[in-house]
Amino acid sequence: MVKQRKGSENRVLGIDIGGTGCKAAIVDIEEGKFLTERFRLDTPQPSTPKAVCQTVKKIIQHFDWKGKVGVGFPAIMKKGVAFSAANIHKDWLHTNVEKVLSKAINLPLKATNDADAAGIAAINFGAGKGENGVVLFLTIGTGIGSALFLDGQLSPNTEFGHLFFKKEIAEKSISNALRKRENLSYKKWGKSWNEYLLHIERVLNPDLVILGGGGGKKFKEFEQYLKLDTKVIPAILKNDAGIIGAAIYAHEKIKVEV
Repeated sequence: MVKQRKGSENRVLGIDIGGTGCKAAIVDIEEGKFLTERFRLDTPQPSTPKAVCQTVKKIIQHFDWKGKVGVGFPAIMKKGVAFSAANIHKDWLHTNVEKVLSKAINLPLKATNDADAAGIAAINFGAGKGENGVVLFLTIGTGIGSALFLDGQLSPNTEFGHLFFKKEIAEKSISNALRKRENLSYKKWGKSWNEYLLHIERVLNPDLVILGGGGGKKFKEFEQYLKLDTKVIPAILKNDAGIIGAAIYAHEKIKVEV
């Protein structure tokens, strides 16, 4: 959890790097709130290290920032190194993201998995605040990201969106992108989500599941089709979560098993 501190040390620039956009804001990590308007730039295509570094530089320049920087990055992250590259250029694979980006902007920078960052925000300031036991945070977007917590402690780099479900990985059959692409009714989509969450329930036995991301904002549309014992609730920080969580991660190293 975040330690309560006062002064300018509470201000961290959070950056959420996604497959299509890079979003950022200066965050008060004591309050879990933006101190500025959110700023967005398109993720460069191709999203090579050099190109992403240039985009991050533009973000730094926009805020005229001189302090700590936290980044949510779309990859499995271990000690600052990317161990996957599903939604980012393959040149990032096995690259030390923290060192590359920090060198480019000449500022202290910490990077964590983007879904873990969103989950950190949810546990500290969102729907998961004060919740003990096993809490699973899922982001529903182009794919399915996940962050798993036990009594508020993060177990990093989970990939519950990659569980096999209906003969393929889950995110291919229940993502928000698929719902839009195939124009699925919320009834059909909700029933598929119910099947998936029942599978999660059997495997993980969580005490709480939080649904975030773009699909999570549609929770009221498919809530009625979720028939499981585990409590399922929508995220409340929505698209701000990744930025806030990245800032928290950079401010105080989260103790995780890596």
